[in-house]
Amino acid sequence: MTHAARRARADRTAWQRAWPLARHWLYWTHRWLGIGGCLLFVMWFVSGVVMMYVGYPTLTEGERLAGLRALDVGQARVSPVAALEALPEAARQQPPRRVALEMQGGAQPQPVWRIVDARGGRHAVSARDGRLLAGADAAQAEAVARDFSGQPAARWAETLERDQWTVPQGLNPLRPLHRIELNDAAGTELYVSARTGEVVRDTTRSERFWNWLGSVPHWIYFTPLRADPPLWHDVVVWLSAACIVSAVTGIVIGILRLRLRRRFRNGSVTPYTGWMAWHHIAGLVGGFFVLTWIVSGWLSMNPNRWFERNPVDAAAVARYTGGMAGEGAAAPREALLQWFDGRPLLQLRDAQARVRVLDAASGAPASIAREDIVRAAARLRPGATLSEAVLQTAYDFHWYGHHRERVLPVWRLEFDDPARTRLYIDPANGQLAGSSDRNARLRRWLFNAAHSLDFPWLIRYRPAWDLVVWLLSIVGAVASASGVVIGWRRLRPRSRSPTVALARP
Repeated sequence: MTHAARRARADRTAWQRAWPLARHWLYWTHRWLGIGGCLLFVMWFVSGVVMMYVGYPTLTEGERLAGLRALDVGQARVSPVAALEALPEAARQQPPRRVALEMQGGAQPQPVWRIVDARGGRHAVSARDGRLLAGADAAQAEAVARDFSGQPAARWAETLERDQWTVPQGLNPLRPLHRIELNDAAGTELYVSARTGEVVRDTTRSERFWNWLGSVPHWIYFTPLRADPPLWHDVVVWLSAACIVSAVTGIVIGILRLRLRRRFRNGSVTPYTGWMAWHHIAGLVGGFFVLTWIVSGWLSMNPNRWFERNPVDAAAVARYTGGMAGEGAAAPREALLQWFDGRPLLQLRDAQARVRVLDAASGAPASIAREDIVRAAARLRPGATLSEAVLQTAYDFHWYGHHRERVLPVWRLEFDDPARTRLYIDPANGQLAGSSDRNARLRRWLFNAAHSLDFPWLIRYRPAWDLVVWLLSIVGAVASASGVVIGWRRLRPRSRSPTVALARP
């Protein structure tokens, strides 16, 4: 016998000795992780289907603009420069992220400059007299909500830091919040910022009900846990990791116990019957999709910061824009002050969110040429060369509108830097509409495609996307629900008769 043959035989013998112990731990791990994991899988599949149709409550731009009064520009006697001067000194150190003129509703409506500073702080400055507004108390918030909704029966309910529908961290600069009940047929509630006096969120009775079956359990979005972002992140990551181990061990066991050629005595491909058979077959059929969904969900939490993006920094945006350093349906509801290449622009949006962009100096419709965008874009990625500039007129795999609003047409600028950055520029106003790099595009494949199945060719025909997701969710839910039944039977105390007990060794 050759040395290689002896070595191969020794390896087989070693594996044969180790296999019983490995198999024991394989089954033990799947059994005990699966008991809890299958409960989570069932919850995720059912809640995921609900989320296809009812999203987490938010105030959309369309809803916000529809609720605002038409701008009374005649009362706006304070310039944006003067409004910025009214901010605290710390908020004036860098150019603001956003400067918009809109009407503050309530008992005494007035135009206000709503400013988001470079650090994300929110400020409201009267455009009538230049005062930095101190915020809104309960009575003022109630009046704002009545004006916004047109519901005279609106009543203040409470002032809070956060509740189940206001846990996202993006609302932190606006807290505390006044919750206003409109007492309408839909059971609508508005949240008004006590800092700025603006409506920042709305919910309806239907949204709140369905979210208890959808987003809340799916994201494990319970208020006490979500109020501590690092803790929430770790809980979701570790629960998902345990479920990944459960799914992988289940797939391995399922393959080991499957017989396609030399079948079992009853002609079946599985040795199990009843719920065990359902679990075995459904787990094999849907196991791959269960695994991709849970892995992609785990990756969405960016474990170990593997998918950190390389964002466009504020200084580069300031260089690009050249911004400041320091009643009918068509009537504008908001005037957003913007800059492009040192040129001030005024973006007007009406109650239907239709946009007009004007030259702020002349009032004429603004026009931004391709050459202007290409020239200014070099400031966004210093040291990198612009390799391509394409006016994109349709959605593609990386720029699409599933569950979000995306600008079209849009200039897609590609750079030759190590991250292979892509920037998307709104041709109407020259503003940066989005960006992506290698990590963002990889995450697009590993999370959005694998978890949401939002392939352009599928979401373009929405009933097809629904059918595919429903089918895969049903298969996954059957595999998981059968595991729940099996786990319950194993954990449930069994009463044994004395005769049976004595018969056992």
